Amino acid sequence: MELRPILSTLRRHKTAALLIVVEVAITSAIVCNALHLIANRLALLNHDTGLPESELVVLDVRGTGGPADTEDDTAQDLQALRALPGVKGATISNQIVYGNNSSNSGVKLDPSDRSGAIQASQYYGREQIISTLGLKLLAGRDFLPEEYVTGAVFDKMAQPSIGQVIINRRLAERLWPGQSALGRNILVFDDTPSTVVGVVEQLPHPYPGKAQNKEGYSMLFPIRPSFRGGVYLLRVDPAQADAVMKAAPAVIERVDNTRIVASVKSLPEMRRTYYAEDRAMVWLMSGVIVALLVVTAFGIVGLASFWVAQRSRMIGTRRALGATRGQILRYFQLENFLLSSAGIVLGMVAAYGISLVLMANYELPRLPWSYLPLGAAALWLLGQAAVLAPARRAAALPPVAALRS
Repeated sequence: MELRPILSTLRRHKTAALLIVVEVAITSAIVCNALHLIANRLALLNHDTGLPESELVVLDVRGTGGPADTEDDTAQDLQALRALPGVKGATISNQIVYGNNSSNSGVKLDPSDRSGAIQASQYYGREQIISTLGLKLLAGRDFLPEEYVTGAVFDKMAQPSIGQVIINRRLAERLWPGQSALGRNILVFDDTPSTVVGVVEQLPHPYPGKAQNKEGYSMLFPIRPSFRGGVYLLRVDPAQADAVMKAAPAVIERVDNTRIVASVKSLPEMRRTYYAEDRAMVWLMSGVIVALLVVTAFGIVGLASFWVAQRSRMIGTRRALGATRGQILRYFQLENFLLSSAGIVLGMVAAYGISLVLMANYELPRLPWSYLPLGAAALWLLGQAAVLAPARRAAALPPVAALRS
């Protein structure tokens, strides 16, 4: 009963109606993709590395003097650091999650395989690295003392070869789905085999979510880096973390005062810095969404108020013929629903098109279909809420007053 007069009225006000449809379509398309971007960033911000991040402290030590006995200095450093109150473990690694460097290598099972190696993050670590990083061994064992090779010896090898390796669960499942990885060989260094002696639950890529190795494949070799080739990792009691961070530089200086501690950071601090741009993106996208919704709501309110003023005589006539306030209210709500629906349909098509462009140019995942009905529902609710006040004013017009206007 209401549809025919609504369509007749909209045909007489094509420009205004089209503006609302276009405004809703633009808002719908942008809001759906912005929500998708926010969801992706929040998933990244909440990414679980599997490490006891609140207990980890990272020291970056630099040498300022001439050649030094780096192996002896490193061994003394670790002994002194492990003796600090509140330190549960200390080791050194060539890289760490949220750090400023990333070492990766190709992994193959067959030297004749030309299909391309699997890229995996390549960790070198000294004794205690598994316990310091809180890595959980799912199968196998830790490295034996006689299996470790110093970084200096490894660097001088004419044909690099490391006999043992520990890999994370993701890499094990990728290489041998549904099978045990223990005792199997992988080819990393010039196609020389390394035997898998252990599998850990998680060993994160240094650049989680932002690297080519997004699958999270990682491996750990028994290579002892020195302070010149890695960073010190301390696992501490969180209650004593600040005290350890203040005491650690002095410990390093006592061993060899020709060195400096370039930085002492907790892993949570490094995480905040690493994800600073992602948090900014979340706030920016949230601001865009709010601004678009506000502009759209005001546009609906403004147009509805204008139409109420223009249609006072029509409203009065209908009221005089027996139309109730509820019927007048429903008239404007249905009219807005039709305009919003037209805009939403166009917006959904545009949203999917924008998603395809983002996928092609920025390697973003495809917009899930679930975002489309959620966006539509939000805009329908927004439209109904925005038109409610003008519609109630129209419904409240006395028949006589409306006819006199």
